[in-house]
Order: sequence, then structure tokens, then C-alpha cells
Amino acid sequence: MTAHDAALTREESVARAHAVGEVLIGLALFALYLLVAKLPEAPRAHAARAHGESLYALERALHLDVEPPLNAWLADQSVLRTLANYEYAITYVASALALLVWLYLRHPERYRTARTAFVLLNVIAIACFALYPVMPPRLMPDLGFLDTVRLGGTWGSWGSPLVEHADRFAALPSLHMAWTLWVGVELARVKAHRSVQAINTVHIVVTCYVIMATANHFLLDAVAAVPLVAVSVYAAERLVRPSAERVRAPDAFFLAVETERAPQHTGGVIMLDTSAEPVHRADLIRIVAERMDRLPRFRQRPDGAGRWRRPVWREQAVLDWDWHVTELHVTGMDGLREVIARVQAEPFPRDRPLWRILLVRGAEPGRTAVVFLMHHVVADGVGVVAQATALMEPPQDPAPAGPPRGRLRTALTAAVGTAIGLGQLAADVAPPARLPAAGTPERRFGTLRLPLDLVRDVARRHGVRVTDVVLCAVAGGLHRVARPGGDERGTCRVAVPLMMRAPGGAMEGNHTSAVMVDLPIGAMAEPARLADIARRGTVLRSGTRALAAWFVMRQAARLMPVPLHARFARAAYSERFLQGIVSSLPGPGGPLRLAGAPLAAVYPVVPLAPGAPLAVAALGVSRELCFGVSLDPGLVDDADALTAAIGDVIEDLRTAPDTETPAPRT
Repeated sequence: MTAHDAALTREESVARAHAVGEVLIGLALFALYLLVAKLPEAPRAHAARAHGESLYALERALHLDVEPPLNAWLADQSVLRTLANYEYAITYVASALALLVWLYLRHPERYRTARTAFVLLNVIAIACFALYPVMPPRLMPDLGFLDTVRLGGTWGSWGSPLVEHADRFAALPSLHMAWTLWVGVELARVKAHRSVQAINTVHIVVTCYVIMATANHFLLDAVAAVPLVAVSVYAAERLVRPSAERVRAPDAFFLAVETERAPQHTGGVIMLDTSAEPVHRADLIRIVAERMDRLPRFRQRPDGAGRWRRPVWREQAVLDWDWHVTELHVTGMDGLREVIARVQAEPFPRDRPLWRILLVRGAEPGRTAVVFLMHHVVADGVGVVAQATALMEPPQDPAPAGPPRGRLRTALTAAVGTAIGLGQLAADVAPPARLPAAGTPERRFGTLRLPLDLVRDVARRHGVRVTDVVLCAVAGGLHRVARPGGDERGTCRVAVPLMMRAPGGAMEGNHTSAVMVDLPIGAMAEPARLADIARRGTVLRSGTRALAAWFVMRQAARLMPVPLHARFARAAYSERFLQGIVSSLPGPGGPLRLAGAPLAAVYPVVPLAPGAPLAVAALGVSRELCFGVSLDPGLVDDADALTAAIGDVIEDLRTAPDTETPAPRT
């Protein structure tokens, strides 16, 4: 999927008016034109003749009467005369309609404004035709003009018997010139390819020549089209507010599920090595302000939610920097974890962009923590990592797209996989019993850092994947320190997010699916637990359940009425269907710096699903695997106990006998 295709997956219906409505607008405009054309012709003819003669007299006085020689020369050129007649009749209509369709399909954000300008210029012109009719030169042969259509008998052209119903006194202003000029303005506004704009420039010049050489217009008719287009475009820009981007269904999902007890902001704790030079709050504010153009959600907030409509992204005129970027002092890592746990328990206010940066000093000697948080409506975990990385140096290039694949084959494969996955989801048994939870906003937060090579070595030796090792470590850790829970089979169900983001796609938005895995948390040897999880984890690698879940999140949810979608989200993302979230996230590649300070570690921060007591994420950074553990205190009161148990499980797996299984991909 290209970046353009990804952009078109957004809520484009906000910018595009309904096609039927657009056709009705066009028909109404044409009906208005016909209404003026049906006015009594006799009194209009006398006024139109007088106005035409006055216009021609003004041109002669100004020495602008270039029409007679142009008309006389063209009348003697049989082939060119016919071509000019058809150019006059066809090309201005074709170019305008082609532009409208192209804007409607490819530039919906500009379509409404362009269409409004087009309607305005036609309404103003029709009013001029009604109030100030002007006879075209071709109807005044006594002034020396020749009607090239009548002269050549050009069938179907303007002025031929086929279109005798047209308004014969609609010369000032020239709609032919107005339409072609309007096309040029809109092509420039959307930055169309230079070759396209060059072709349209030629079309404008040719049209200007043709309307005079065919004796359909005076030069001043063409000149009058310039202010007409300018006024229409200027008015449209002020009448039509830019179409606000509506919050996509997968993103609105997290607005619907959020409660006072389950805030939904995600992010990470970025540990910076500031032993050489400190990082100041002013540095972070400067960096964010400088790169705001690359991070649109930093200046937007969801606004205007109604019962039947999703909110839209609104620009925030003034940012509350005192809230968005805050500096704190703590004592040791325990103090830092308490700060994160406290912030996790506080929902973000909806009256401002949904992001925060906390600069925390005192966690470790020579280290400064930057807590980077964004609401889940803004982005998923991978998107948050990408947005945080966008504030760092050196700049990171987008992930390269994969090899091209046949669209038909890809679509058929995805459709079959989705259908199979939907059947698998429908056949899944009821989830295990719930883990204990206090059900309050209070949180516990823990961190753990392990050598990435160690975890990869464990996975390689046991013939599993790194994700399987992470799941096993969480399951074994729960068995060792969690309060009694789980069902009689000794399992708990967790959601494992899987990235569905197109390579090089936009950083904002949620592009992850989730597959449920039942973790064995009963008593067993850790190698046996790992083997069991690897077997259960085949659902992560088959892809069918992920495709089905993504289809529901993205396509089915988009078609649901907003109230139904909100109820679905609250039902699906709760303790009734999952007891936790366990995520293994790809980290940024290569060494990075923030405000000049090198990254030492990054601990992910993942919100709890409503009623679910556990959220664990592992992120690979600088050859280390950094864990962030968020807990409901009803499950484990001491997060450090669980992180220590996770580390002990991985150590047990490291020292366990090798498993004779081929090494997997990690």
C-alpha cells in the first residue's frame, strides 16, 4: 500500500459531499441558466444589441478591437474554422468536468471549496446575463463579423441548430474563459504536475483566441472573466471552512472505551544520558515547536462528538505549554515509577491536544527521564514510537515498502484469510476466568532491562520466537507473584497486538490488530510453559485471526452507527474478553539523541484495558530489551516484584537444557 493509498483510507467522506447531491447541484445550476435563456427574447434582444455596440465602441476607442482581423482570417480557413468551432463547444466543458471529478476522487480536501467557487462564478455570470444581456459579435454581421458556425455548417457546435436553446445574449462575461481560468487556479492550488498546468495554460491561450476568432465574444468579455474568477475563488475560500478530518473508527474505538478508571494514553519513558550536558525543559519545547509541521496531532484535538457523529480533529490555536511540557524532580527510580503510575491514572482533558512530555530529574545519576505520552486515539504503540523518534536526531527514514505484489492476488488472499479468521473468532471458546483487580484508577508501574542478545539466544536455543519468550516470562512471572486467579485450567487470556501499518505510512492513527492468546499461569517448568505458549502462539503467525480482527476494527466498525460502535468497543475491550495486554514492539534503529543527549533506554508505557489488570510491553532499544509493566494493584501490589519474576523466568530458560528444535525467526 502506498502512502497515497494510506491517506485515502481516512474518513474522506467528511471532505467529499455525496455524489448524488453534487449532481443535483449541477442540475440546479443548469436549470437556472435555462430559466434566464427562456426570458422573452424581443426586449432582451434590443438591450443586448445596444450593450454589444457600446462594448465594441469602447474597444475601438481603446484600440483593443482585435476581433475583426482574427475573425476574417479564421473564416477563410475551412479546417481550422471547424476545429475552432468544436474547441469552443467542447473543451471548456470537458476540462471543467474532468477537474471536478479528479478533485472529488483524488483531492477531497479541496473539492468542496473548488466546487463552491465554480457554482459562485456561474451564478454571478447568470445574473449578469439576466441583468445586462450582451449580443455576441457573430449576431451583428452589419459590423463586419462572420458567424463561423453558420458559415461552415458545423454540426453540434455552439450556435448550431442543435443548441439553439442556449442563451444567445450571454456574452459578458465569457464563461468559456471563466471556466478555463478557474481550472488553472484549482490546478495551481493542488500543486498539479507542471506538465498538466502547462497544458492548461495553452488551453487558456487557445480558448481566448477561439472565442474572439469565432466571433462569439469581444476581448472585454474575456477580460471580465478574470475578476469574476478572482471574486468567486476568494468568496469560496471564506464561505467553506476547510473540511475537518473526522476521527477514524479504529481511533475512535479508544475514545469510546476510555473511562475515569481506565485512561487510554500510551507512550514511553525515555532515559537520556545527561552526564555530559543537561537537557532543559526549554530545549524540549523548542524541539516540539520546530517539528510541529511533521506532527499534526500535536496541534489538534478531537472535538464535536455527538451521539451519531464521531468527533473531528480541530486545530488548537494556542498550546498550554505549562501542561504539555512539565518538569519534575524525584528521588530514584522508585520516584519515577510513582510519577508514571500517577499520570497513568489521570485521564487527559479533551480541551487540548492529547499529548504530554514530563522532564523528570533525579531518577538515576547522570540520567534524565523524558516521559512521552499520547492518547491512544492519536496513535498505536508503533505510531507513538515513530512520533517520539521524529523529535530525535538523526532523522529516521520511513520503513521501505516491501516488494510489489499483484493487487488482485493480494486482495484475494486477504479476503480468504479474513473469511477464515472470522470463522475462527466465532468458534473460539469462552475466555478464562478473570484475574483479580481492584477496579480503581490507581496503578503500579515497573521497569526491567535485559540484554537483547540474551533474550534472542534463549529464543534460538528453545526454537521459539522472542515474542514467545516475552509471553512465557509474563505467564511465569504471574504464577510466581500474582494473587490467586485464572480459571481451573490455569490460564489467562491476553491480547497480543500485531502491526498492520503499511511501511512508510502515516505515524498517526491506530493500525494494529490484536489476537487473543491463553497463557498458562499454573505450576509447571518454564521450558514446558514456553513450549506450550509456542504451540498456542501459532494463532499469531497464521495471520487469519489478525486479518479478521483488523477487518472488524477498520471496515465493519466504520459502517456501524456511532452508538453501536461505542457499545461494541466497550464490550470487546474489557475484562469480559481479555485479562491483559502483552506487546513486543520494534524499536528505533541505530543510536539516537534527544536535545543532544544520547538515549540510554526506553521503557514502554501501555494503558490497561477497562477492568483488565495487566499491560506489559517490551521494546528493543540499543541492544537491550526494555520492559514496561502497568498493573492494577488488585493483581500485584508491587510492580517490581513482577518485573523481577519476569527476569527470573528468562534466566531459568537461559540455564535450562537446550531444546532440539530448528531456530526460528525473531
